[in-house]
Amino acid sequence: MADQEEDFSSLPLPDRFAHKNWKVRKQGYEDAAKTFEATPDESDPAFRPFLLDSGLWKGAVADSNVAAQQDGINALCAFLKYGGQQACTRSRNVTITPIVEKGLSSTRAATKQSALEALLLYIELDKSDPIIDDLLPSLNNKQPKLIAATLSAFTAIFHAYGIKHVDPKPVLKALPKVFGHADKNVRAEAQNLAVELYRWLREAMKTLFWNELKPVQQQDLEKLFETVKQEPPPKQERLLRSQQAAVEAAPAAGQDEAADVEPEEDQPGEIDAFDLAEPVDVLSKVPANFGESMASSKWKDRKDALDAFFAVVNTDRIKDGPFDDIMAALAKSMKDANIAVVTVAANCIECLAKGLRHSFAKYRSRIMPAVMERLKEKKQSVADALGAALDAVFASTGLSECLEDILEFLKHKNPQVKSETLRFLIRCLKTTREAPSKPEVKLIAEAATKLLTESVEATRTAGAETLGTLMKIMGERPMGPYLEGVDDSRKTKIKEYCDAAEVKAKDKPKPVAPTAKAAPVGQKKTVSKKPGLGTKKPAPRPATPQEEPAPPPPKTASKGIPSKLSAPKALVPPQKPGLQAPKKLAGPGGAALPSVQSPRRNITPQDEEAAPIPSKLGRGLAGRPLARPGLPSATNSESAPPPQAPSITPGERLELDDLRSEKEYLLRTNEDLRASSSKYQSQIHELQNQNAQLIEDHTRDVLSIKAKETQLVRARSDAESAEAQCQRLSRELDRLKREMKRMEAERSPSSATSDQIYRDKNPTNSNSNGTSATTAERPPSATQQMRSNSSTSVADSRETGYQRMARSYAVSPSEEKENDGADGEKMVRNRSPVKNATNTNAAPMAGRREVSGEGESWKRAAEVTSQLKARIELMKEEVDAED
Repeated sequence: MADQEEDFSSLPLPDRFAHKNWKVRKQGYEDAAKTFEATPDESDPAFRPFLLDSGLWKGAVADSNVAAQQDGINALCAFLKYGGQQACTRSRNVTITPIVEKGLSSTRAATKQSALEALLLYIELDKSDPIIDDLLPSLNNKQPKLIAATLSAFTAIFHAYGIKHVDPKPVLKALPKVFGHADKNVRAEAQNLAVELYRWLREAMKTLFWNELKPVQQQDLEKLFETVKQEPPPKQERLLRSQQAAVEAAPAAGQDEAADVEPEEDQPGEIDAFDLAEPVDVLSKVPANFGESMASSKWKDRKDALDAFFAVVNTDRIKDGPFDDIMAALAKSMKDANIAVVTVAANCIECLAKGLRHSFAKYRSRIMPAVMERLKEKKQSVADALGAALDAVFASTGLSECLEDILEFLKHKNPQVKSETLRFLIRCLKTTREAPSKPEVKLIAEAATKLLTESVEATRTAGAETLGTLMKIMGERPMGPYLEGVDDSRKTKIKEYCDAAEVKAKDKPKPVAPTAKAAPVGQKKTVSKKPGLGTKKPAPRPATPQEEPAPPPPKTASKGIPSKLSAPKALVPPQKPGLQAPKKLAGPGGAALPSVQSPRRNITPQDEEAAPIPSKLGRGLAGRPLARPGLPSATNSESAPPPQAPSITPGERLELDDLRSEKEYLLRTNEDLRASSSKYQSQIHELQNQNAQLIEDHTRDVLSIKAKETQLVRARSDAESAEAQCQRLSRELDRLKREMKRMEAERSPSSATSDQIYRDKNPTNSNSNGTSATTAERPPSATQQMRSNSSTSVADSRETGYQRMARSYAVSPSEEKENDGADGEKMVRNRSPVKNATNTNAAPMAGRREVSGEGESWKRAAEVTSQLKARIELMKEEVDAED
């Protein structure tokens, strides 16, 4: 056995990793870990076999023997720790899955810890994306123990590195599924992971998975989140290898600061729902008839179209696309006469600005003026919607882009627009993270100072708050010049607003650093001049073959008279340039040539300040001994700046004056152009306002015209219906007239018959003494009486029908029922005399009753006739009134 162990130890490490005996493999893992620890650097030959054959680590991590597996994972950790990034990238493709399946789910705590350490080392050496991608499929495993171990690994990874280096979006998308798992351990680990993510993301994490959880789970998580809210912001606990290198490269004094910078950048305040959400293509979901509905003349159609569009764009992140037509429709909706349409359009603009963020900046110039023009609405709900839309537009752009429109609307004639614009500017100053520049501060301060004298209290207060907020950002000293003409009471109010304001931007004193550096720069220049003079003096001495022509000019210039005469000769050539040039070139007059060449040499090196000085030093030292070089150098160095003026020729001076005059002219022209541009801009703005007002008036007129047309159509329909009713009533009137005529025609013979009956009856009734006469006259009188009674009964029946017809127009249904009953009784009474008349033994009292009954029936008929006439006259008057 001893011989075999010696043989095993002599085998190479790769062979021992693949040995059948688990003890040999275990010993090989231990020896490999020791070997890796003893290597001097990452390029040691000990790593080469394992880099070339990364499959060795797959067998080591997934070793069938648990004791050997623990040592194998430890060897992998040593390999990653000392092998560097190359060891990470070469081995992670084959080791992550075995680590999750065999290491994280192991029954040994040491093996679990080593497996988790290996995962953390993989992230530390390179990046987290490949590791997260390999871990996510394990959440779909059938074994609950493996899913719980993977969730625990996710929790440890986020706890160590935070969310800056580990993307939380893939994990957040997988959380709803594991929260619905049947195993309680899986749900518990998912809850721990959600709490850990909440430490970093806060409320922003809820946008991806919160709505998919059960209400009970949401309540449980809210209780756990309450404890997390009381904790301080989390920091990165483990640095990446690149961060460690940066900390080591930093100076010893700044090590703590360098170590704290990276974790502080992972605060949850930097993460919002927009960063975590996936872009949504809303253009494909917009209704096809959106444009037609927005162009409809009915406000209900426009509002319904905007409500449908709002439901589509109400998402955290929107995919960029061609929204030009939609933006034009929303800008037009800001001028709508219906405030409900304006409110929904403002909500849509807010959602688009929040969803597009920086991609919305190209639509700002079209949307923002339209929204600010609508700030004249006094209804609070509309003002809030417009303010929220403006805030979202500002968040997608910045203060510099929005300031021009804001300052323009501060000059608006409507006080409501001014005050709302000032409030918007105050919100911009409080939320911006970049302090405004000095020109922008000047424009804001001047505009707000002018508004302090407005007649409206809300505008004055908003102006003071604007100045106070600006003072909070810039400081009291820079704002002092802008508050010189302000009253003390207003200054006090501005100071109160400054103390109460909460801003996110602070003006940094940038000019201090350049001024401190300017002093040494000036010193360097002065120092460079002195050695420049000293270096140019010895330079011509050793360089005799190159600079020997330099001494002759000072010798000729040392003569005072030729030098003075040479100057006017230099001025003569401009009169005859064609003849003078060849004379100077051909003639031997060397005194004039050096005088002309010396200024040219001084002009050509314009960047060197010491260029004209050596010529003067040469001229001054030409007639003096060289034993005193110190005094001339000092005097010449001090007097060097003034003599530079003669180096410019009169022609160049004239040219310089011309250039200066041209510069002044250009500056004046530029100022005039700017003034005219501002004037034209104001005129354009006024014309735009007038155009908007005209469009609004035109829309109002069109709506009023349409309303009048609707009223006219209704009036026409009412007139037609009234005319039809008049025709119907006229026909009814004719019919009633015909009935009346017929009734009168039928009544005239019946009355004659009744008179005859009365005449026949009276003698009979009065002659009560003669019985024989009565008996003799009874048959004829009975016959006449029956005839008259029959005619009377017919007339009564007709009269009863006419009375019922008249009552249908003159009385109510209840009265008609009562009268019907009365008429029935009267008809019975009218018919009773007929029956009594047939009886030959009827008493004389029956005849009297008959006569009284007939008289009452005729009176009733007369009353009915008068009622009908009155009803007809009433109907005529109603028809005339309707006409």
